[in-house]
Amino acid sequence: MIVDSHCHLNYFTDDEIPEIILRAKQNQVEILHNICLSIDDITKLLTISSLYDNVYSSVGVHPLDDSIDNGNFIKIDELIELTNSEKVISIGETGLDFYYKPDKKINQEKSFSLHIEVARKTGLPLVIHARNADDEMMDILKSEMYSGSFNGIMHCFASSKELAYQAIDLGLYISFSGIITFKNAHLLKEIAKNVPNNRVLVETDSPYLAPEPYRGKKNEPAMLKYIVHCLAELWNKPYCEVAKITTDNFIKLFRLPLT
Repeated sequence: MIVDSHCHLNYFTDDEIPEIILRAKQNQVEILHNICLSIDDITKLLTISSLYDNVYSSVGVHPLDDSIDNGNFIKIDELIELTNSEKVISIGETGLDFYYKPDKKINQEKSFSLHIEVARKTGLPLVIHARNADDEMMDILKSEMYSGSFNGIMHCFASSKELAYQAIDLGLYISFSGIITFKNAHLLKEIAKNVPNNRVLVETDSPYLAPEPYRGKKNEPAMLKYIVHCLAELWNKPYCEVAKITTDNFIKLFRLPLT
């Protein structure tokens, strides 16, 4: 059993979704965490999770969403209300992305802090996005954790080793995607070798970032096994042991019963 800790099923057509979930199960992917990028996505996300026992959802607003650009932040109470469904197990995807929008730092930081407060109030983990914002991310995480603890995961980790170690020191988890299988991902592989195994999850971020040998093609949860295989090689552990470690980490972080 393995768990796709971060995917975007709503980016597939309604006809594709049943086939994708079936192929996932055929490849031992038993749980899928379907991640929200915009408030406009939430209805479809909750519909998908209601149809499948093994699909869970997040609620939140991505740092590159147009609403954040315009300063139209969702209210804390509104976001909390969206967590009422038992299939909602996390807050996000939130965070900082200064690669595409370096001129929107202040708005992104405000939105991130809002999501952190919702995580505190609900007790649900954050799904954190970080790109080209390592220093700012470390500063915010340390400051906010000092103000009140929260839990979460650095999704699709591809940042510096300093951010990786800082996040783990603060009690957060790290998730590796198909990027770790790329031939030029030397630094990321080194980070994966050295972080504590009990703080690591795996994800596809599908339909993006297909792993080798499918790089450049459309990704889906069934391809998660290539990421687990890569970690098994890096950790010098059997595949089944890595599958169990990453599954147990997911169950612990998101407080789900082991199915």
